[in-house]
Amino acid sequence: MNYMSVVDTREENTIHVLLVEDNSSDLELIKRQLNKMDPVFEITVATEIEKIEEIVSTKPLDLVLSDYNLPTCTGLDVLQTVQKIKPSVVFVFITGTVNDEELAANTILSGASGFILKKNINAVHKRLEPFVQAVLRNKPIRSTSNDRITQSSAVLEEVRVFLNNFPKENLSHHENLRKIQEDLARLKKKYDNILPKK
Repeated sequence: MNYMSVVDTREENTIHVLLVEDNSSDLELIKRQLNKMDPVFEITVATEIEKIEEIVSTKPLDLVLSDYNLPTCTGLDVLQTVQKIKPSVVFVFITGTVNDEELAANTILSGASGFILKKNINAVHKRLEPFVQAVLRNKPIRSTSNDRITQSSAVLEEVRVFLNNFPKENLSHHENLRKIQEDLARLKKKYDNILPKK
């Protein structure tokens, strides 16, 4: 029992990061900056939009740190991909490109949580602190929400199975049953899309 609580505490304090950066020296500098901070960071690196989409769909994710100019896409493409799959994830640009005020404003208006210029790369750990604290505060809330969605999804599946096995000749309202089954299928699909894939 004590072992389980240790595992749960560690997981609660682990921040899952997707780092989208194609410059190897910047990548290493950002990783070193993260290592200066207290939480444990589990870092996954990707630069291509298909790989990013796969990671966001299948792995736990709390924070995305992304460059703006990438070999095969833009930072806004990455932001839109992440928002489509996991809209509650904190997204921060770390880039040398967003030095134009209008572009910087557009990234925030598009849903980014913030941006840090690469000229300040040696202070990334300080500038990331508020974002990391926000992630840590929200993790228990998101975990509880995911648990509730999982439970609701399981209940929906039980009801669906029951309705499928219920003798239809005993029902006088076949149309109502069909509508209920369609609604259940829609709800289950919605819950499956919200939950992180395992």
